[in-house]
Amino acid sequence: MAAMMQPQIILLKEGTDTSQGKAQLVSNINACTAVADVVRTTLGPRGMDKLIHDDKGNTTISNDGATIMKLLDIVHPAAKILVDIAKSQDSEVGDGTTTVVLLAGEFLKEAKPFIEDGVHPRNLIRSYRTASYLAIEKIKELAVSIEGKSLEEKKQLLAKCAATTLSSKLIGGEKEFFATMVVDAVIAIGNDDRLNLIGIKKVPGGTMRDSFLVNGVAFKKTFSYAGFEQQPKKFLNPKILLLNIELELKSEKENAEIRLTDPLQYQSIVDAEWNIIYEKLDKCVQSGAKIVLSRLAIGDLATQYFADRDIFCAGRVTEEDLQRVAAATGGTVQTSVNNVIDEVLGSCELFEERQVGNERFNIFSGCPSALTATIVLRGGADQFIEEAERSLHDAIMIVRRALKNSTVVAGGGAIDMEISRYLRQHARTIAGKAQLFINSYAKALEVIPRQLCDNAGFDATDVLNKLRQKHALPSGEGALYGVDINTGGIVDSYANFVWEPAVVKINAINAATEAACLVLSVDETIKNPKSESAQGEAAASAMGRGRGRGRGMRR
Repeated sequence: MAAMMQPQIILLKEGTDTSQGKAQLVSNINACTAVADVVRTTLGPRGMDKLIHDDKGNTTISNDGATIMKLLDIVHPAAKILVDIAKSQDSEVGDGTTTVVLLAGEFLKEAKPFIEDGVHPRNLIRSYRTASYLAIEKIKELAVSIEGKSLEEKKQLLAKCAATTLSSKLIGGEKEFFATMVVDAVIAIGNDDRLNLIGIKKVPGGTMRDSFLVNGVAFKKTFSYAGFEQQPKKFLNPKILLLNIELELKSEKENAEIRLTDPLQYQSIVDAEWNIIYEKLDKCVQSGAKIVLSRLAIGDLATQYFADRDIFCAGRVTEEDLQRVAAATGGTVQTSVNNVIDEVLGSCELFEERQVGNERFNIFSGCPSALTATIVLRGGADQFIEEAERSLHDAIMIVRRALKNSTVVAGGGAIDMEISRYLRQHARTIAGKAQLFINSYAKALEVIPRQLCDNAGFDATDVLNKLRQKHALPSGEGALYGVDINTGGIVDSYANFVWEPAVVKINAINAATEAACLVLSVDETIKNPKSESAQGEAAASAMGRGRGRGRGMRR
């Protein structure tokens, strides 16, 4: 009786919502599965696109897992983990974002019945980690190196990797055309890792085939002043001067004050200002440069002055474009026109201003340092070009990764089926419950080929049975067989050049397993909406008090 009379202990603030135990875990798993279902249909060459319309009225059409996850604005705390792994896969490898979300969702889905049956999550996590370690070792074993090949051979192999990535995108129809363009762009920047050395410029109009690659820099004609049209629009082997100063007649700064005793002195001040600008312009001309680019404005006086002396100039060039011109031409950006020596000037074989669609572009090609490339993208609608840019970003990342870690594996679900078979075999050698858990992990890996079939409209059960049979052959000759998207059968993916860098798969399996283990290890969620709102009110009132005091007044 005394025990019943004891007062209840209140630990957390009123209004705190706590949920824990099995039901909480199952609810988290369901949330993650729902997120995976959103991107499920975008996987593979026959994947569908998503049209996302946000509150600002922007419309995005995308097939890229990471882009969709970013735009979805997911609020469920457990499901946010999947958004994070999609982002990490995107920044680390660039492709495989849909794959990683699908795998994580499937691992959790396979774990759900065990959780409901009362299995402790730690046992599942242990087995999943073991399975992921075995899977990654197996991928490394199956990967084929493309080292030691000649440049031409390497280019072809890299183009195959780029084409595999592009086949699932909106521009998949032109994948060969774009794959070679991407490979040339990546090889142009050499060993430099900075992605911003490859510029992508979008010009609406024309067809996808009108897109072209500039082995150098191209940027849109900047805002120009009177006299611009009198400047030459083409140079062979010009010297290029890069500046970070304004070439304009500037009145003195706002608060300057000049006291005059005689009105005639005013003229001398005006003359001094003109002399300063003319001196600057004269130094630019004396440097021998035929092209003057500046990050800040080049006014109409300067534009006309350069035009009279057959010099091309462009002001307000964006920071990024100016840095890329510097990298390509070997020039250095100057903050003063005094003492401009030959070493700081850049050069290129050909400069021309060319009309692209209804835009004019300044194009620098045949650059000596050539550590940069620009892809000019054409296409009908703006959304289409935006998506093409995202697709090319994925392909560029993949080619960079394949160059660095020069091993590739067979795509089209082949590698997933092979690891799945290997893990099932391994599970038979283990006693205890772990056998079931590793088996379920192996089954989850089959989601990739299954989804490829579903998205293409084939009978997934039929195709998976054929794949299982082929991969189970004792000779091991079926290890490279994956889904044939064209016929709905199975095909040797490697021989058909459906390749992806091994690092994509390794990263995807690593990240997906980590995410699944993280969700499984959470057994309680605490949400305190009241304290959050109280904090918000306190902050607002503090700001109100702060505003109330006069400026400079003491407390």
